[in-house]
Amino acid sequence: MRGFCVTISPDPHYRHRLVVMVKEPRPGRVKTRLGHEIGMIDAATWFRHQSCDLLRRLRDPRWELLLAVTPDKDGLESRVWPVDLPRVAQGHGNLGTRMARQFRTLPRGPICIIGADIPGIRRHHIARAFDRLGNFDAVFGPATDGGYWLIGLKRTKPAPPSLFRNVRWSTQHALADTIATLPSHRIAMVATLDDVDTAADLARHAPSFG
Repeated sequence: MRGFCVTISPDPHYRHRLVVMVKEPRPGRVKTRLGHEIGMIDAATWFRHQSCDLLRRLRDPRWELLLAVTPDKDGLESRVWPVDLPRVAQGHGNLGTRMARQFRTLPRGPICIIGADIPGIRRHHIARAFDRLGNFDAVFGPATDGGYWLIGLKRTKPAPPSLFRNVRWSTQHALADTIATLPSHRIAMVATLDDVDTAADLARHAPSFG
């Protein structure tokens, strides 16, 4: 396919992988809840700047940074994100199905997955998550609304078939539901952070936007 899909390195140096789930930032297709309050164009513009800033901050030789993009074709060809970063398609299905696909198909080694709408993420948060995977099977970064901004799996054993099954996404139950799909996994937690879903969230985390 024509575009900017970069091959994921098989080099053993990149055993730790940080996957950022990103959506092509088009008005009406991204951050729609925020868009209903501030306008779809402004919401998409914020997400575009936020995701690009996040990717700049999270480059680090301790892990391979790659993008899981949606929609598949548009995301693989998008000029929004740096062309040197590897990209994989998220594929079809709900959020759980798409994240499970990354855990099951990417080369072996610990993987952490995050969203692109968390302004507070810094490299030390990611380093801490990978560090926790040294002693635990799974790690979560809780969000204040009952969800989570990070999930990581050590992947020394296959992901269970139950992974992400019946999770109530976008509710206060998402974290607890996901943990319940990981029986026999030793679970660790890292810092609690906020995402941006509303105009109030945006004012708190990006007061100068607009």
